[in-house]
Amino acid sequence: MTKSPPFVTFYFNRAGSVNTATTLKLALTSATNLKIRHLIVASTTGRTILQLLKMAPPKINIVCVTHQSGFARPGKSELSASTEKQLRAHGISVLRTTHLFAGVNRALRLKFGGVAPPEIIAHTYRTLGEGLKVAVEISVMALDAGLIPYGNDVISIGGTSRGADTAIVIQPAHSHQFFETRIKQIICKPLLF
Repeated sequence: MTKSPPFVTFYFNRAGSVNTATTLKLALTSATNLKIRHLIVASTTGRTILQLLKMAPPKINIVCVTHQSGFARPGKSELSASTEKQLRAHGISVLRTTHLFAGVNRALRLKFGGVAPPEIIAHTYRTLGEGLKVAVEISVMALDAGLIPYGNDVISIGGTSRGADTAIVIQPAHSHQFFETRIKQIICKPLLF
C-alpha cells in the first residue's frame, strides 16, 4: 500500500481578492511539492496573472482563462488588448471563450426562465464557494482548448468576484466526459463566501 503525502487545506476567514497573494503562494508551493507543471488561473483583467508572473518559476505553464467577449458589455472584452499582449509576451496562453456552465443555457434561462443542468452543476459546486466552481470550470475549458495535457493533474485557481481565493489540484476531463473530472486536493478556500 502506497502512502500518500500529507496535505492540509488552508482556510481563509472570508472570500475575495484580499487572499490573492496567499492563494498564489500556496498554489506555487503545491506545484513544486507535487511536481505539477500546469497552472490554470481565472483572471478577468489580467491583474492576478501579472501578480503570479512575479512569483512563478520559469518552467510552469500558465493558462489565463478570462471572460468571454461580451460578458460585461456586448462586443467588449474586459481583458485589455495591451494586457493580453503583455501576458502572451511572457508565454502565457490566454483563453477567452464561453463559460462551461453557461453558454446558450444561460440565454435560455434569461429569456424564458427555468434552469438547465449545467447551471445546477454550477450551483452545486458553489456550495463549496464561487472560487471552487470557477477552478473546476476553467480547468475543463483549458483542457477542451488543448492548452493543458489530458490525463495530468493540474492546479486551478479561481476566486470570488475579483482576485483569487481558491486553489485546487484537479485532473479535468473533457466537457463531454465532465463527470470523469477528479478534484484531488483543495489547497485553499474561504470559509465564509
